Amino acid sequence: MCWDEGVINPAEVLDLFDLQMRQGIQPDGPEARVEHVGAVVRHIDPFGGWNGVVWSDLDRDTADTAIAEQLRHFSDLGCELEWKLYAHDRPEDLAERLLAAGFVPEPEEALMVVAISDLPTGAALPEGVRLLPVTDPDGVDLMIEVHERAFASDSARLRNRLLAQVDQGPETFSMVVAMAGDEPVCAARMEMHPGTDFAGLWGGGTVPDWRGRGLYRALVAHRARIAAERGFRYLQVDASDGSRPILQRLGFTRLSSTTPYLHGPEAADPR
Repeated sequence: MCWDEGVINPAEVLDLFDLQMRQGIQPDGPEARVEHVGAVVRHIDPFGGWNGVVWSDLDRDTADTAIAEQLRHFSDLGCELEWKLYAHDRPEDLAERLLAAGFVPEPEEALMVVAISDLPTGAALPEGVRLLPVTDPDGVDLMIEVHERAFASDSARLRNRLLAQVDQGPETFSMVVAMAGDEPVCAARMEMHPGTDFAGLWGGGTVPDWRGRGLYRALVAHRARIAAERGFRYLQVDASDGSRPILQRLGFTRLSSTTPYLHGPEAADPR
């Protein structure tokens, strides 16, 4: 694998990410649970949350059996399944095996990480724009408006997920909307994982008319300050092709890539 240049040690941080954020994943909702079954770690939330395989340690002799077992298990639960495959997962032909089992791949994203201490500490907002912390359903609706305009996608499942996070309290997440007057023009979220070194950046999106004005960069800096105050060492992003160049300029390093492999309708993680 070819690593991007960066100030962190990519191999060491990737090992830490696999250990803390994949093998050690915690349930992300009150009804969710994590199960360690042989060489597979899966997340289950049959009440509208995310269901999938987040980590595996397989080889050519065990992969097909493990895939079939996960398909049976989630089918019995009546849940769609996402197998979150990383480029460094084994065996090397795991992607082909998932395809043969009926999984459908979503677009590949880059797993990118930066040490918070290496990030720029500030980024100016455009004149007339203010940041609004999201703490109630009205704020969630503003975030969803941005998401649908920025990504041209339906956000009903995402809205339900964000409303549940608001009800749980702000200890493990932070959400913010950039407002130009009464218009929401950019929004972003951060999930913080107690007991780990990582805070995850999700959903950063800007409506088309406001792109190229530094809003994405400003919201990264805003979330980095919060993560630093909470004692986290790294920010992690599953970066699309559109956000990757911005993140590289900010100092993020590509550690690997990740591709969701979906089985069943609407199986994607609504992030």
